[in-house]
Amino acid sequence: MAESSENSSMFRKWAMRQYWRMQQSQAVVGLLLWGTTITLLVWPYVSWRFSDQCSDGVCFSSSLLGIPSTYLGLAFIFFSVMFAVLLIGFLYDQVFSLWTEWRSVDMERNPYVTYALSPNWVMMIALQAETLKRTANEDPAMMAQADWYLKWCETYTEGEMFARSVQRWDKDMGETPTFWFTSDEAMQRARESVFEDEA
Repeated sequence: MAESSENSSMFRKWAMRQYWRMQQSQAVVGLLLWGTTITLLVWPYVSWRFSDQCSDGVCFSSSLLGIPSTYLGLAFIFFSVMFAVLLIGFLYDQVFSLWTEWRSVDMERNPYVTYALSPNWVMMIALQAETLKRTANEDPAMMAQADWYLKWCETYTEGEMFARSVQRWDKDMGETPTFWFTSDEAMQRARESVFEDEA
């Protein structure tokens, strides 16, 4: 059962990594696709205005400065779509300020802002907890809380993010010491971890 759950988690992580990779270009690719799609959808309704057959309403010559009007018409529609997207972005940001609520939801759903610890937070919290233990040794309640913080930090030394950090620290600065809030065994497991995206 545990193996099935681990395989499911590994598959979900692999799928999310591929999704993340696709997302990196989504903003630019999506904008270009929207622009070209809407341009080509609108063009059949206005193309007659750029031809010699146009006889009523607003008509344009078939070329301007030697450039066929078709290209100018397509470019005008495309940049109109880009301007409309920019206008919506301005309204989203400056008028409705929806990004503040989006960020709030994003933070609520981020485990590394709510309950989990990334390696840099592990180091900072462990150092503060150790300092607290050494300065508040007369207060049993504070000592108990400092011990809880250190246990919290120790828990997250078993994760992949800490393992990646240890391997990188080893590579950049030589062997990473065994920190006071973890163990030699945990550090060894971190060094021996293999990451599927780097294998």
